[in-house]
Amino acid sequence: MSTPQTVNISHDFALPVERVYAYLAEHEHLGPLFGATITRLRDGDTSRNGAGSVRRLKVGPLPAFEETVTEAVDNTRIGYRISKGSPLRNHRGVMEFRPVGTGCHLDYRIEFDSAVPGLGPLVRLGLERTLRRGLRTVDAKA
Repeated sequence: MSTPQTVNISHDFALPVERVYAYLAEHEHLGPLFGATITRLRDGDTSRNGAGSVRRLKVGPLPAFEETVTEAVDNTRIGYRISKGSPLRNHRGVMEFRPVGTGCHLDYRIEFDSAVPGLGPLVRLGLERTLRRGLRTVDAKA
């Protein structure tokens, strides 16, 4: 097993937490953040984007994989994990939102390791770059 990898990103938005949370909770809006084509497979147990909702991600020529939302607390927190079809193991992503003045602050943490030696650091670097670039577009889209 490879060394565990962590992506930590903090980002401030001009928009209020309600708008940023609503935008990032919507599966189909995450495509540009991850550089992926995203398809909703299942709505959540009690709400469309809540716990139990499942999305399929396809990044370029790589095989598709699925993510399942494990926690959704309105305007506060979204947790998810890869649930099917990835060489990444022990994957967990958490977005934590908090109001800052009239805007919003996001702390985004992704942890994982890989069954493929050397893959983890490459995925971490790619995720960091793609997420930082994608988050800069949220204020204009949300």
